[in-house]
Amino acid sequence: MAHRRLPAFAAEYIEGGAEEELTLARNRAVFDQFSLAPRVLQSVESADLSTRLFGVPTRLPIVIAPTGFAGLLWRHGDRALANAAARAGVPFTQSIASSARLEDIATTPDLRHWLQLYVFRDRQAVRTIVDRAAASGCEALVVTVDSMTYGKRDWDARGYTRQGALRLELKLEALRHPRWIGGVLRHGIPGFENLYDFLPKGAGFAQSASWARAQVDPALSWDDIAWLRSIWPAKLLAKGIACSADVARALDVGVDAVVLSNHGGRQLDGASPPLAVLPEIAGEFKGRIGLVVDSGFRRGADIVKALALGADTVMLGRAALYGLAAAGEAGVSRAMDILEDEIRRTLTLLGVASVSELNAGQVSRWPFS
Repeated sequence: MAHRRLPAFAAEYIEGGAEEELTLARNRAVFDQFSLAPRVLQSVESADLSTRLFGVPTRLPIVIAPTGFAGLLWRHGDRALANAAARAGVPFTQSIASSARLEDIATTPDLRHWLQLYVFRDRQAVRTIVDRAAASGCEALVVTVDSMTYGKRDWDARGYTRQGALRLELKLEALRHPRWIGGVLRHGIPGFENLYDFLPKGAGFAQSASWARAQVDPALSWDDIAWLRSIWPAKLLAKGIACSADVARALDVGVDAVVLSNHGGRQLDGASPPLAVLPEIAGEFKGRIGLVVDSGFRRGADIVKALALGADTVMLGRAALYGLAAAGEAGVSRAMDILEDEIRRTLTLLGVASVSELNAGQVSRWPFS
């Protein structure tokens, strides 16, 4: 449904990965390496899907991941994602590259509002954003640590003559999608609402995107994470961790949780899938620091496997965007409903009465050794 509604360049924005897209493919293939080991006759009348994040109950073991340009998929896309997250009882992580001001999303009733942050060269700009998030009551700051330079996405090179300038054939192809044009483009291309105070005067969409990419600091270090810890009063997450050594560093500087992630296969091609490194990291750090995992999750059984292997919760990016692109807020809610049903069904067939009962003994590595 999403692909039918979206023009090719917008669908590619959701689906694309870096370079040969090896990591993109491996993020899905890794789930085939883990088999569930069901127990029968366990009298699971109604499986409990609730869990706790930072000591706060949440209905489902899901967080909606930060994804920029949601407004390009559906008008007021970030608002639609936030409303659907609040209805599902899960946190929504707003991207700093979203097309809605963080203060506006923070007013969503019953929402657990998290904010994703890129660390810019201009530290005063970063400090201003952090202060705004704190003043808005944001529950958590999610700092992306795997994007100090932009991943090489070959589809962009083929689809654009320069930054933000679509090739003629893609412009013509977009005309075949009148619902998208009427719903999104007739209102103008959405901008970067949270960055307007820092953008060059009069910058359009392409210039704004170029500025934002150029401003991401390639010299980002653990000292900067420690600095953020010193100025941010709430929960702090580091997103893009891929090994035990970096989890240990995150713990040392006071990070509350790490997001094991390879950016959905959009940054370093050839990087390990987060699910592959999760068992080792959980074995060493479970209970000492929060463990969130993303990249490649599409089905309820995928989420159950990650929870059994030690994740505290799972971040979902593309799965939510498919719903958004297909039908806006109702589509995101439908995606959450599908996943909720699949998680419950998987737990029931696994013979597990609640998410809290999941453990590594219910998952086997394939092929069996």
